Amino acid sequence: MTSLSSDLPTPSDAISQMLCHRVRELRQQNGWSLDQLSSASGVSRSMLSQIERNQANPTLAVTARIAQAFGLTIGQLVETPHVVPGIHVIRGDDPAHLYRSDEDCEIRTLSPLPLEKDVEFYQLRIKPGRALRSEAHFQKTREFITVEQGRICIHSAGEQRELGKGDSASYRADVPHAIENRGKGDALTFLVVIYE
Repeated sequence: MTSLSSDLPTPSDAISQMLCHRVRELRQQNGWSLDQLSSASGVSRSMLSQIERNQANPTLAVTARIAQAFGLTIGQLVETPHVVPGIHVIRGDDPAHLYRSDEDCEIRTLSPLPLEKDVEFYQLRIKPGRALRSEAHFQKTREFITVEQGRICIHSAGEQRELGKGDSASYRADVPHAIENRGKGDALTFLVVIYE
């Protein structure tokens, strides 16, 4: 005779089911594909797909890597959704917020990763003689930039403008655009992307 209690979900089943919904929700809020989340977390695409479909029970290490990719602790990843802390801190040495680092530039996101947003903040460091070149973003997207150190040149919609320390500019980002370092040292800027 089967016990009724054996048909009820166990606490671990409930956590697993909530985790699969939470991972999918956070990935979609960030606009990430499974491949992008895999790259950010170091967890295979197939494992992530199984987790989102509640077909796999991830280990603590896998859960920790997924949480880190979203800029969260394991506790924040599995806690009740839609509970947003009043103060969200992004530490300067948090590797999860290092968006890009290569021979041209380093980009750190200064926005909370898991939140749905139409404004994004970045710290952008471009090496001498290098540039950050971008394809067109969504229609009506604009970027605002402030130079903290160095000299840069903005290219957008067939125009270009040079900026020095303390200068700011806004420009269309729904066309191909570029931020070029024209100085002899690193250029450090703060970039705001606004999606309408």
